[in-house]
Amino acid sequence: MSKPKIAVVIGSTRAARFADAPTEWIAKLARERGDLTVEVVDLRDFPMPFFDEVASSLWVPSSNEIAQKWQKKVEEYDGYIFVTGEYNRGPSAVLKNALDYAYTEWNRKPAAFVGYGGVGGARAIEQLRLNAVELQMAPVRTAVHIVLADYLAIKAGRKIVEFEHLNQAAHDMLNQLSWFAHALKAARDADAETADVAAA
Repeated sequence: MSKPKIAVVIGSTRAARFADAPTEWIAKLARERGDLTVEVVDLRDFPMPFFDEVASSLWVPSSNEIAQKWQKKVEEYDGYIFVTGEYNRGPSAVLKNALDYAYTEWNRKPAAFVGYGGVGGARAIEQLRLNAVELQMAPVRTAVHIVLADYLAIKAGRKIVEFEHLNQAAHDMLNQLSWFAHALKAARDADAETADVAAA
């Protein structure tokens, strides 16, 4: 079986976003493992309008061309790491919008989270876990939480890799993500093989 392909999704499009630093760090750690293929996906490359379709793409194909491009991109992956800040106790609107613009493409794949903010993005991640379950993803237990003290130190010039508690959380999270990515990929592949046999 080929290595699962994981997307690290940058959940902010702000010009002054902090998300690039944790994205670069977690993508590097994931690549160093050797058991995952990792690609960074930037929502800036998919400037979708706020959701304005007739219904979810589960029921009606999306008419927006960028949304269609986004759905094809999401479908490429076997799992996701969402990098998210926290805005008024929730994730960014652009990330929630991106989740809403796909459905079946997310199904039966694991989701992991790297959060930053006053409480390490914990409240945003808690909401994203619920969204992930509704989209039939399997959110892993451990997340990375870059709290305000870490955030300020990083903004002042320290590297994320210098924070041992963040490295340990990332290690645990990636172990869980890898396990679920391999297991669910095998299950999806088996389902596809069964469907092919039935259709023959």
